[in-house]
Amino acid sequence: MTAQHGAPESQTLGALVHQLSEQIPELVRSEIRLAQAEVTQKGKRAGVGIGMFSVAGLLAFFALGSLVATAILGLAHVVDAWLAALIVALVLLAAAAVAGLIGRSKVAEAGPPAPEKAIQGVKEDIATVKGEHRG
Repeated sequence: MTAQHGAPESQTLGALVHQLSEQIPELVRSEIRLAQAEVTQKGKRAGVGIGMFSVAGLLAFFALGSLVATAILGLAHVVDAWLAALIVALVLLAAAAVAGLIGRSKVAEAGPPAPEKAIQGVKEDIATVKGEHRG
């Protein structure tokens, strides 16, 4: 029985091992590139969430300043000026709450920093090399 040249049944074990040893470095390089891309993407998502937390902190700081000004105005002058300062402070606190919730959801969206797809690919590659073919 004759087989086409290059078909697995016509190659010797040595040729197959040689071919495998040539392909493994490229496979490892491609898995590393996948891991780098995945970690970069997750890092960007986490960065947006951290930025929103920063905005929330800044707005809360302004709100605290406004509340202090409100207390000063309220004690110094019992007039309508304190009511305006109180409204500004409440609006800033509401904005800080919204920014904090958005930041929390962005950080949660990023997930764990581990490159899960690349890890799964390496596990599948190891299983294939060991002959544990997963369908």
